[in-house]
Amino acid sequence: MSGRTDSKRFRVRRDSIPAARRHVRTVLIGWKLGGLVDDASLIAGELATNVISHAKGTGDYFELGLRRRNGVLILEVADSYQWRMPELRKPADDETSGRGLLIVDALAEQWGVRPRNPGKTVWAHLSVGAGHR
Repeated sequence: MSGRTDSKRFRVRRDSIPAARRHVRTVLIGWKLGGLVDDASLIAGELATNVISHAKGTGDYFELGLRRRNGVLILEVADSYQWRMPELRKPADDETSGRGLLIVDALAEQWGVRPRNPGKTVWAHLSVGAGHR
């Protein structure tokens, strides 16, 4: 079944991170994509954490979007923070944060960032068949 879409707004606060993960789990199980739940909910949690950590004071909400198109699950997190786009980096061994995009990069088929007005959208693609690796 292709062509499914879901979008939900979350407040920019720490308790939205597990709420976003739960939402991804609920939607994907409903779409019969249970094999993608772990990777997709982890990616959603990492991207939501980035919003909470780096986009404070730039808006009350972020948006989590899920789309299934042509064998790909597209997960997007959009916020209104526009001054700094996220970049993949390798943190030092003694740093206690900074590994979120490394996790996204390891799990997603591909990912990226696109500007929007105002802000940005960070997206990740998971192959629908990837849930059976």
